[in-house]
Formats: sequence, structure tokens, C-alpha cells
Amino acid sequence: MANVVVVGAQWGDEGKGKIVDWLSERADVIARFQGGHNAGHTLVIDGNVYKLHALPSGVVRGGKLSVIGNGVVLDPWHLLKEIETIRGQGVEITPETLMIAENTPLILPFHGELDRAREGQNSVAKIGTTGRGIGPAYEDKVGRRVIRVADLADDATLELRVDRALVHHNALRSGLGLEPIDRDGLIAQLKEIAPEILRYAAPVWKVMNEKRKAGKRILFEGAQGALLDIDFGTYPFVTSSNVIAGQAATGTGIGPGAIDYVLGIVKAYTTRVGEGPFPTELHDDDGQRLGERGHEFGTTTGRKRRCGWFDACLVRQTCATSGVNGISLTKLDVLDGFETLKICVGYELDGEKLDYLPTAADQQARCTPIYEEMKGWSESTEGARSWADLPAEAIKYVRRVEELIECPVALLSTSPERDDTILVTDPFAD
Repeated sequence: MANVVVVGAQWGDEGKGKIVDWLSERADVIARFQGGHNAGHTLVIDGNVYKLHALPSGVVRGGKLSVIGNGVVLDPWHLLKEIETIRGQGVEITPETLMIAENTPLILPFHGELDRAREGQNSVAKIGTTGRGIGPAYEDKVGRRVIRVADLADDATLELRVDRALVHHNALRSGLGLEPIDRDGLIAQLKEIAPEILRYAAPVWKVMNEKRKAGKRILFEGAQGALLDIDFGTYPFVTSSNVIAGQAATGTGIGPGAIDYVLGIVKAYTTRVGEGPFPTELHDDDGQRLGERGHEFGTTTGRKRRCGWFDACLVRQTCATSGVNGISLTKLDVLDGFETLKICVGYELDGEKLDYLPTAADQQARCTPIYEEMKGWSESTEGARSWADLPAEAIKYVRRVEELIECPVALLSTSPERDDTILVTDPFAD
């Protein structure tokens, strides 16, 4: 059976939650493979709105196994609060429906404190983090001083891990003017929460491989977007994990051969939250209109998103680095009513034309877009469920996007409702 990876192919906020939910109905396992609760997925099901941050989108579907993989960094207190919130909306979550990899790193309170202290003192170039401790937790993972889910099961191991972490963090805190960490208080907090987290813990790598051998369909759910990837994003204004599709294998413990199809989620225009280069950003009425019509406010932060025209160069680039087989084009309805639409087909940098975004941050900041204009449409595309429901100019726009990004459209989303989707190619087809 086909296994599908869903990744954002821009700067995040592309509408992955709806698409993952739409696909999860036919999946048996839905696995998160990177990021933390800085991600935000909004699902709209039968008029009910679910806002998820740490939980995989599959939790709202009965009879599915949802997995938090080892590539995720997990705030255990946030997770329990989120579970209670979702339960309050009538969704049952048990160890039979939710599994956490035993080797998942934990985000602890001092990670968030460090994150916020750094951002608050960085007057040179703010990264624009959510301040939730995701970056510092990944730093500790690489530095071999992080506390993992399995460590909660043994008091001696837990205390040893805490002591190792505090040697590093108390030195950092001193330099930032923060008080030392209360060791005993932290250990007490962790021991208190341990039983609630450990009930969901499991050897995810083993379970995932067993599910694959049994012919179960696995849906790998990415967070953020490929342009925020720590290696291939607009560094340093990126997240702290690998976001591209290859991370699905590493972040769950299943081999890359298990991935049969990569679906890239792409907005019909472009948005970005936080700092960093954005070649097609609009500071005019068109940008304001895109933001208002698209309700462009972050699920996690509530921050207003920067808006701009569709950037075909960037999407072609992310489709290449993630090996995207097809895209899901979302929010086409936001473009309804524009007389003229623009698509970025290249950049000009210091008099030279480029068909990709350069790696160096200073060069990215100096890139100006080269646009191709297309005629817009006045009819509504909202809620369209077949090509016949779309205006001719809207279809031309979609076809031109396919040509420019060198990747076909597999799905077309025309509203937040899960059924307002045009299926062109089934990612789960064998």
C-alpha cells in the first residue's frame, strides 16, 4: 500500500491541516516527524474547528493510530493540555490511538526561557521565533544533553540527565542575567508528569515498520514549510529542524524506501510569518486584500502574516529538495476578484537574472522578483469540487503554476472545508 509524506512547500501556513485530515480518512497511521508545538494546524470538520499544535492531525479521526516521532521535540505539559482541550471537543485520545516515540526529546521550561531571553536581547537580527523553546531543545539534542521520553521511566537516569543539562544551561543563564535553574523543582515536575507521558510511550520505529510490513497505509505529517528547513531554508530565519520530506524517514525510524509519494502543500499566493527575506512581499492594497481574504493570522502566534504574489521559483526549488511528486494547491478562492494576477518567474540580482533563490542571506535580501502577469477572474471558486466549477481563467492560472514549478497539481483546495477539494491524482493510489 502507498505511504505518503505531506510537506509544506513554502514558509508554512499552506493549509496542511485540512489536507492531512482529508487524506487521513484513508490512512491507518498518521505520524508527525519533526518540529514542535510552534506548528499550528487548523481543521474544520462538520463546522467544528480543531486547533492542533503538538498532536498529529489524525487524532480527530476515529480508528487511526497517531504517532509523535523522534524527530519532534515535545513539551509534555503543553501536550497534556492539548489532549484535554481536544477531549473537551468530544475526541477520545488513549494509548491505543496516540503513541510517542521513546526517544523523543523533551522541551523543558528553561528552553522557553532561554529562547525568549535570546530573542529579547538580539537587537542585531531577530530570528522571529515563537519563544516556545523549540530551538534550544534541538540544540540540546545535538549537544547530547537533552532529556528524552524514555528517561522519565528511571529516577537515577533522569537526575543524571538533568544535571548534565544544567551544567550547560546555568552557564548560559548567567551570561544572560537569568537566575539558576531550580534543580530539585524541575526534577519534581518531571517525576509528577512522567506517568501521564509514559503511558503513551512506545518503540515507534518498531511499530512503524511492523505496520508497513502488514500493508497499512502511513501518512507522514510535516510541520512548518520547506523554506524554513534548517539546511535548505532562508537561513538563519528558519526553524531548528529539517522540514523537507527526507526527514520523514529519520524522524520516525522507518527507511526512506517506505516513502511512496510526496505531496507538497502550496498556497495559490505566498505568505510568511516573522523575519527574513520575502522577494514577492506586497506592501500595497493587493497585499492587504490577500491578508484579509485569506484570514492570514498564525494559528500558534496570532501574528499577522506577510503576503505576496505566488513565487514559482521558490516552489520549484522546494519541490526539488523534497522530491515532490504532486502538489495540493490551496486557497485558490482568495484570488477571486483580482483583475490581474502576478507570478514570480525569476529574480534579478545585481543585474543578473536567476531562476533560483541564492543561498547567501545578503543576496536573498537583494533579489527583486521578475513577474509574469495573468488575467484574473471575477467568478467565485469557493467551494468548487470539480474542474467544471472553475472559471476558465482560474484553470489557466493553475496550469501555468504547474508548468512553472515543473510539478503537477494532485489536489486543489477551494475552502477550509475538507470536502471542498478537487482530486486530480490520488496520492494513496498503488
